Amino acid sequence: MPTLFQINVTANWGSTGKIAEGIGQIAISHGWRSIIAYGRGNPKSESELIRIGNDWDMRFHALSSRIFDNQGLMSKKATKILVEQIKTIHPDIIHLHNIHGYYLNYKILFEYLATAGIPVVWTLHDCWSFTGHCAHFVTVNCNKWMLQCDNCALKKDYPQSLVLDRSKQNYIDKKKSFNSVQNLTFVPVSNWIDSYLKQSFLRNYSSNVIHNGIDTDVFCPETETDSNQFTVIAVANVWNQSKGLDDFIELAKKIDKDIQLILVGVSARQKESLPDNIIAIERTSNVEELVKLYSSANVYVNLTYADTFPTTNIEALACGTPVITYRTGGSPEAISKDTGFVVEQGDLEGVIDAINKIKAKGKDYYQTKCRERAVKYFRKEDRYNDYIKLYENILNRKIY
Repeated sequence: MPTLFQINVTANWGSTGKIAEGIGQIAISHGWRSIIAYGRGNPKSESELIRIGNDWDMRFHALSSRIFDNQGLMSKKATKILVEQIKTIHPDIIHLHNIHGYYLNYKILFEYLATAGIPVVWTLHDCWSFTGHCAHFVTVNCNKWMLQCDNCALKKDYPQSLVLDRSKQNYIDKKKSFNSVQNLTFVPVSNWIDSYLKQSFLRNYSSNVIHNGIDTDVFCPETETDSNQFTVIAVANVWNQSKGLDDFIELAKKIDKDIQLILVGVSARQKESLPDNIIAIERTSNVEELVKLYSSANVYVNLTYADTFPTTNIEALACGTPVITYRTGGSPEAISKDTGFVVEQGDLEGVIDAINKIKAKGKDYYQTKCRERAVKYFRKEDRYNDYIKLYENILNRKIY
């Protein structure tokens, strides 16, 4: 029985944690033993779980990062214990996801991986692996990551540093550590991030794009409400400027009065300050409620300024709802000309024009095509099976 050992900041919680869980479930169904090592939370899983460190270690790591800008360089004891556990288990594949998040020391981990002789797969959910600090650099159009990071313009963005700027040394350290493993395969979750990977200091490694997948049996069209009002919906885990909150507030001033805007995921404080013509719904973990919201909307609008491959787009498509998105990251990759519109960042007039085009044709024109696209390209079973095929291909190459 081959063994899969995944490492991620969460397990079966949050977007990356659910992806790791789904991959583990598919691996088990193919006869693999599945283990997930994680950094935070108290999850339940079909895979075996290993907690890396504890809450105190994570808090100390986060505090140190806030001062010294050394994300991924604390948690030494926790990582040494993890390495000993991996040595005991000796998995056939080690699969990394987000190794940032204040729970892991990447230097210690990669010192082991460089000599372990175990193939490594690394799914890139963001750009942190090849920058000196940030997870997303597109918001400030920064290209320093291509040659040498320093004097980071995003120092106060995640992973936030309030004091020192260590971006130059972080870049040097990451470049050395992450290039030390011979049998390493990257899995960018969008063609967009793959294009940046090929320009980074990790360009010499092979990569294989696998888009994120969702449960299309859960996310599916439901009976629409009897409301005759045209509804625009937007969903985010956290609403801020990079997710387009300011643009939605401005959009609310410009759209016709017969169009209803709904924002899902706002905080209580944000809810109080939003315009009256925006219906604000606080973050929900109730998937059934989310499916109803997607299904009842006439269009899903994503005004993000930094995203690798947002799953909200494909959740909306699976519920039969067309998508309008900014040309940001991998967000446009979810849709086709028959299932939505791509608009340049900040072009609210373009967004309104796209909304009006969908309004003129009616949701029924798009619904079947949206659903078909989601099922054809973004079923989690298909996308996670792509990982199993990748594992098997790597093991069959036997080049490690």
